[in-house]
Amino acid sequence: MKIWENGNHKWKWIFFLYVLIIIRLIVFKYPYSELREIASHWRRNVVWEGLSSANFTLFKTIRMYIRYYKRLNSFENLFGNVLIFVPYGILYRLAFPKRFYAVCFFPAVLLFVTGIELFQLLSAFGKFDVDDILLNCLGAGLGFLFMIAVQKIKWYDVHKKKR
Repeated sequence: MKIWENGNHKWKWIFFLYVLIIIRLIVFKYPYSELREIASHWRRNVVWEGLSSANFTLFKTIRMYIRYYKRLNSFENLFGNVLIFVPYGILYRLAFPKRFYAVCFFPAVLLFVTGIELFQLLSAFGKFDVDDILLNCLGAGLGFLFMIAVQKIKWYDVHKKKR
């Protein structure tokens, strides 16, 4: 199996499918009837309401979850926000091997995650939280680093066999 081959379009489709699943899980997480109800009441002031409930202070939500870990679903929120994006880093590397460098990867994940949060802010389909951006990017970065480790191990094995 040539997972490292540049022409492997299968990984691009899997990455695209993963992105659609993420959008469904994060942006459209409510039942269709609730989303329709939210959309039917959408007015300009929804943005102002979203701004008033948004978190623009880095680590504010993370500190709250740590402080009240016994009362809130802290583990699910903190680690869920990280773990759900680990596949992004892994699949990005497999789908776009020539564009794997941090110069392309990190802006791509930051743009994607920030886009999700801004959509939630503007649509009222969720709440904007800068800590979600941090945690999601951290998860994608962990997947990215995992793929670097896999690549180095593979490189080492190939060169070890040549000796």
